[in-house]
Amino acid sequence: MPEMTYAQAALAAVAEEMRRDPTIFYLTTDAIPALAEEFGPMRTRPTPIAESAMTGMAIGAAGSGMRPICDWRQVTFCFVAMDQIVNQAAKIHYMFGGQAKFPVTFRAAVGGGTQLAAQHSQSPYSMFMNLAGLKMILPSTPADMKGLLKSAIRENNPVISFEANRLLTMRGEVPEGDYTVPLGVADVKRQGRDCTVVAFAWMVHEALAAAETLARENISVEVVDPRTLVPMDRGAIRASVRRTGRLVVADEAGLRRFGGNLRARHRGSADLPRAEGAGAPRVCAGGADPLHAGARIPRLPEPRPHRQRGARGGDGRVTQGRTVWLSSMRWTRASTAKLMARQPPCWMQSRQPNRPSQVRCRLNLFRRSGAGNAGSGMGRSCRYS
Repeated sequence: MPEMTYAQAALAAVAEEMRRDPTIFYLTTDAIPALAEEFGPMRTRPTPIAESAMTGMAIGAAGSGMRPICDWRQVTFCFVAMDQIVNQAAKIHYMFGGQAKFPVTFRAAVGGGTQLAAQHSQSPYSMFMNLAGLKMILPSTPADMKGLLKSAIRENNPVISFEANRLLTMRGEVPEGDYTVPLGVADVKRQGRDCTVVAFAWMVHEALAAAETLARENISVEVVDPRTLVPMDRGAIRASVRRTGRLVVADEAGLRRFGGNLRARHRGSADLPRAEGAGAPRVCAGGADPLHAGARIPRLPEPRPHRQRGARGGDGRVTQGRTVWLSSMRWTRASTAKLMARQPPCWMQSRQPNRPSQVRCRLNLFRRSGAGNAGSGMGRSCRYS
């Protein structure tokens, strides 16, 4: 099985589909040399930097029997085309009474961590998930990238392919030939019995690294990768949470995004047994606005997987380690000092000062010391300021 990067897997999927179906053509503001060389200027169209017009042309072409791929590059570039996306692409099949199909695929890079500045470091997919009529994928591996993108291109509805910036250079094995992954099917990346971690894109690999560390401490973590945002494979998530009785959502987008909604759906539900989940089915996160005048974000060292560990009590059982996601909060020197003064182990991450960052503090995930706390799960909600 050949090995390629996440970006190369996406390119392979597009090229294979364009060879298979002559109605497919590619619109982008930056022509991809490999596609332009193979398919020529008629099927690879470099466009002006006018995403609204490009998106409208793709929708119109889809309704005329073509199967366009519209590459927005960074997801933030599509914000100028929101009227076309919200009022046209998402609703046009319904407005035609189901008489016409609009098979258009939109591609967009999401996420931060690659020093692309504030406007190119966002994960706003929950905005689009609130629109009926759009399907969405978010691959986490090169193999999933190829399989899901091929399925998206063949789909007869508008599909947005969200692709993680941090993963573009990640390498992995990719099946050859006509390999597809069906939309709406989650993948359990790691089996476990003590806790379910539902992770998205880059966070899948962070969750797997943390699971490896926790396995050495006799904590078994199950990592579920939804892969498709819409339709979401909620059945697979519910089945996993029923087995483990605990749910953690690892989402780069932050609390008020889709991850918060997913936690809310399972909080207090039958998926979390009362004996194990009482008062504890949530991981706390910050919910402040990401930017404000005069915000000062500290520069702190990059965390490493080997530091993602809970401390042990005298009896050798885990007594600390609750993962606390504090994303895009209003940080000042005083609040940083306040957080650093909390009980260890605690670590934070920031990319550069005066830009959105994700700050993470690790405290008390599994409270297992003492009979009174056995199986108490995540602990109570908290918020730092």
